[in-house]
Amino acid sequence: MIAVVVTIGLAFVGYVVTYLNSLRLSQRQERLARVNRQLSDFYGPLFALTEANSRTFSAFVEQHARPGGRSPFAHEPPPTPEELTEWRLWVTTVFLPNIQAMRDLVIKHADLLSEPAMPPLLLQLCAHVSGYEITTARWAQGHHDQHLSVVLFPSEELAAYARERFSALKREQALLLGQRQGT
Repeated sequence: MIAVVVTIGLAFVGYVVTYLNSLRLSQRQERLARVNRQLSDFYGPLFALTEANSRTFSAFVEQHARPGGRSPFAHEPPPTPEELTEWRLWVTTVFLPNIQAMRDLVIKHADLLSEPAMPPLLLQLCAHVSGYEITTARWAQGHHDQHLSVVLFPSEELAAYARERFSALKREQALLLGQRQGT
């Protein structure tokens, strides 16, 4: 009788251990799948776009800034017609498509955010893009009195956010895959 009880008890314990281990592995796989989606569909592209946009803007500044690296929009005298024409070209062909792609990532993949609520920084990005869309629409109509978005681009904050989240998720991915840090 004792042997039967011990056998049943061991079988039950074995079942519970197997169940809990399967549950833990399943949860780990689900977390890994989410981290992979966050990296491939949101934070990876956002990081790449912010880096590309930052580097392209730096190249623009190097080529078109006034003496001392000053922006034509931040200092007197006001921008020349030639500077404004060049700015419109860069905005419409490079900067606006980049920031629209960033905005589209935020809108289409908000479910992949690490935070429980939309960060104000990303809302500012969306508003900045909308501001430039109306500005470029005016340019298309021949109105060149405005040259900037009505909302500032959160350049440094956005770049830091994308870099930080991407790096944190890559570390988490490595842990979930059982890889050691630094390998």
